[in-house]
Amino acid sequence: MNPTWIRQWVEYPPAMITVKALLRVERVLRSRAAVGLARALRCDVAHLAQCRAVTTRCVSLLPLHYPNWTCSPPHTRHHTRLLATKHGKSSGKSQDKKGPGRTPKPQQKQEKQEVEIKQRMTVSELAQAMKKDVDHVYEALLNTSMDLDLEPDSLLTEEWIKDAVKRSGMKYKWAKLSESKVRENKDVERQPPPDPAVLVSRPPVVTIMGHVDHGKTTLLDSLRKTQVAASEAGGITQHIGAFLVQLPSGEKITFLDTPGHAAFSSMRARGTLVTDIVILVVAAEDGVMKQTVESIQHSQKAKVPIIVAVNKCDKLEAEPVRVKQELLAHDVVCEELGGDVQAVHVSALKGENLLELAEATVALAELLELKGDPKGLVEGTVIESLTDKGKGPVTSAIIQRGTLRKGSVLVAGKAWAKVRFLFDENGLPMKEAGPSVAVVISGWKELPSAGEEILEVESEQRAREVVEWRAYVEEQERQNQDLQVIQAKQQEHLDSYRKEKEELAHLTWYQRRRVRYKADKHRMAMRPSEKAESQELTLPLIIKGDMDGSLEAILDILETYDADEQCHLEIVHFGVGDISENDLNLAETFSGTVYGFNVKASKAVLQSAGKRSLSVKLHSVIYKLFDDLKDELTSRLPHTLEENVIGEASVLATFEVTEGKRKVGVAGCRVLRGQLDRRMKFRLIRGRDVLWEGSLTTLKHHKDAVTTVKTGMECGLSLDQDIDFRPGDEIVCYEETEKQQKISWDPGF
Repeated sequence: MNPTWIRQWVEYPPAMITVKALLRVERVLRSRAAVGLARALRCDVAHLAQCRAVTTRCVSLLPLHYPNWTCSPPHTRHHTRLLATKHGKSSGKSQDKKGPGRTPKPQQKQEKQEVEIKQRMTVSELAQAMKKDVDHVYEALLNTSMDLDLEPDSLLTEEWIKDAVKRSGMKYKWAKLSESKVRENKDVERQPPPDPAVLVSRPPVVTIMGHVDHGKTTLLDSLRKTQVAASEAGGITQHIGAFLVQLPSGEKITFLDTPGHAAFSSMRARGTLVTDIVILVVAAEDGVMKQTVESIQHSQKAKVPIIVAVNKCDKLEAEPVRVKQELLAHDVVCEELGGDVQAVHVSALKGENLLELAEATVALAELLELKGDPKGLVEGTVIESLTDKGKGPVTSAIIQRGTLRKGSVLVAGKAWAKVRFLFDENGLPMKEAGPSVAVVISGWKELPSAGEEILEVESEQRAREVVEWRAYVEEQERQNQDLQVIQAKQQEHLDSYRKEKEELAHLTWYQRRRVRYKADKHRMAMRPSEKAESQELTLPLIIKGDMDGSLEAILDILETYDADEQCHLEIVHFGVGDISENDLNLAETFSGTVYGFNVKASKAVLQSAGKRSLSVKLHSVIYKLFDDLKDELTSRLPHTLEENVIGEASVLATFEVTEGKRKVGVAGCRVLRGQLDRRMKFRLIRGRDVLWEGSLTTLKHHKDAVTTVKTGMECGLSLDQDIDFRPGDEIVCYEETEKQQKISWDPGF
């Protein structure tokens, strides 16, 4: 091809040329000048506008290669300086991205979202793992073979889970099971049995048990020459007490006085667990009673020997022989009847034969050969616990091993203490307490529960580790229990779902959804009324007691409450100590009542309760507290209408009278029983059907309007509705009175 022609073609292009053609010219014109001419031409906007339609003929005439030749500079109108670049490299932003020598970047493959799956996933859990809504899971399973009659909490099989993830354009991976680190057991245990060579004799621990008001506390008073019974509220023992009694002969006996009231069964059971001998007190005139039998059962279960003290033998109606015979029915055979149980006839009030009872106790203790280890770490049992204003949390305990001194670090349940002070039953300070000694311990960080085992540890740090470990174990047990309840509820829900599914199997998917929608709508409509009803018939309680054992007895009785269908009983809070402002806040929040047993409420607290219209009830006798509680429950029950029939009459004839422009039906009646009172309500009965209930508009005797008609008299009456009377119909006159319901719960005393 002639270079001159090419130059002329470039400077004076045809009328029509495309950009693509110019690019081809640029590739062909390899030389520096030719490339400059072509690019200058491409950059000129005016030439581009003239050369938009070039024929493909012009392009096809260009050869693919030219020999060495030179050409003159481009047209003087176009001065363009280009930088030389390597072939295939981009020259910057000025070069077109789609230009020659540009290799397109390969597109990166989009990674699929990973979804962690696990066995037994619900629809909502799968949707959460996929970061989608529940409807997305339904759509993913739309064309599968499974039944789409699902709920958000319905369980999916492994196949359905994988299928839903794949259909959503994702990939699944199994979730890793979290490996929980096994915690080291930090608990403290009892020491191994001591060496018999280090054991020494110890006083026996004797528990006095029996029925209420059979003279247990009076007997103990006579033994230790005190007046405990006079200070007991209501004349009954309501706490478990531990006392050390020294006999004239020098022997020491630790006595436990347990309550005999029916409410304190747990205290009596706890007393037998720490005792060596049980003195069973039975009144000679009453014989074996309910709590007597219960005390025998506690003793036999703990395998503790019994000594029978037949009390009140000074009374004329006393029958000690009958008492011993009644004990035979409960496997308690006295020595007089051929058994091995000692029976002593005493009079606690007059102090008769008390020395014989003490000698019998010492003799039995010698036979048992009671020994104790005074040198090992301290072991004992909490008898009672309370919060003292000056001493803080304190416990009364029986030491079973070792010698307790000030500064010892103790653990009981989830509470620990560094012993600050030791006191005896009279409040006098003690330096130490050995085996079988009753002691009051001060220095607890928290209040332990009655019946907890006391163990001594090396340091405060060790005590904290033990308490933390026990709290952890308790939390794990509670979580396991909650998990079992949840699994049981899930299984129950699954069973009900399958049963409902079988019942609706003959319907189509759309029909099943309509049936369930109507059922759910009906349940939702019923919920507000149920909630309102439960709020009206609920009694929230805040209970405060002076000691842990007293509070335990009250809660045990409340567990027997069985009248929830009448009024729901809800325990909001319970604790040991006086009534505080926090208790009032809880009562105000839950609209509850505060009950205190053997506790006090300050004047400021009572004034605050009065301003808030809160009920604070203080009691010192347990059965009076529950009588008050029953009255409070009864007052919350709705009134019932009680119907009393006043008179009855029979319709003899019917006729009509005209009142203005209206005809009114009138029944002529005779009163058979009682009287008819126009001010009361009436009922019309035909056969066994009640046709009408309401009031009378008129009641006449002959032509006179009257208020009452008595037995044997005839009368005419008309009703407040148009009723067709018939001879033989019965008219009943009655009155309705409101009557207060009574709670059906019986606490047992």
